[in-house]
Amino acid sequence: MTAANKKNEITMQFNGIYVPVITPFNDDFSVNEAGFGSIIDGAVNAGVQGIIVGGTTGEYYAMDKTERVRTFTLAKEATKSRVPLIAGIGALRTEDAIYFAEQAKKAGADCLLLGAPYYAIPTSEELVRHCLAVERATDLPIMLYNFPDRTGAPLDEACLEHLSMRPNFCAIKESSGDINRVHLLARRFPHIQLSCGMDDQALEFFAWGAQSWVAGAANFLPKQHYALYHACVIEQDFIKGRKIMMALLPLMQILEQGGKFVQCIKYGCQLEGIVTGPVRKPLVDMNDELKREFEVTVNTIKTTIAKICNNAV
Repeated sequence: MTAANKKNEITMQFNGIYVPVITPFNDDFSVNEAGFGSIIDGAVNAGVQGIIVGGTTGEYYAMDKTERVRTFTLAKEATKSRVPLIAGIGALRTEDAIYFAEQAKKAGADCLLLGAPYYAIPTSEELVRHCLAVERATDLPIMLYNFPDRTGAPLDEACLEHLSMRPNFCAIKESSGDINRVHLLARRFPHIQLSCGMDDQALEFFAWGAQSWVAGAANFLPKQHYALYHACVIEQDFIKGRKIMMALLPLMQILEQGGKFVQCIKYGCQLEGIVTGPVRKPLVDMNDELKREFEVTVNTIKTTIAKICNNAV
């Protein structure tokens, strides 16, 4: 990602795999700060193009304000500015979103990830006001986050029309699952960079011009996710891309449709020897049957994609 300041306008380019990192907890559910830094350092060393902290995958909704702000600082320390740091600042109240945005900027975040306030179900006009208030408070680049299944409030066309006039709103993580939204964004809003936020549609996103993928499972399969990005975006080889996506789909279906997204991501990390600790309440860890199914799926993916990338499939 590159950034340039010209006449108070900020332009940013999002390319590659951006990992919304998990938050490891100790047995008493406190944040494992050393483990958090280690996870981010490992992701950067694995070659990901950006780190996102404070996302759903990081269980921000189960943290208090102090913990969330602390993770911003810890993440910046761990990245050592080797890759861009994007801070998730989602909050119900506009005042809280502004507070988190200001704290993220103070910690050295390069960009903000901003979604609709959950539960409140704001109108399009109210959502525009919310986003503009956050943007004006920090003047940082912003990746919008459209996930109406979680928030109840879509970033609709009217909302995007208003926000797209401000250059800081430079990207959107699209997680609606509606492929027509991908078409709309590619056709009507090409100046807002499209980022895949729906894992089982990654191939379609890349076909429609997305240059980046916010991928939770890249916490434990970064090379396999990058393989799909490289095939589709760099090589423009969608035949190879389809093969890789076919290998990834069983995992994506578990993640997107199984109702255990965070638990699966953390268990996938555990399979790689990453210490994660438990998920925070109200979530509970997966049962042994699901763990066995998940482990077989992950091992098959590794083997299959390795063969594809070595031209053996």
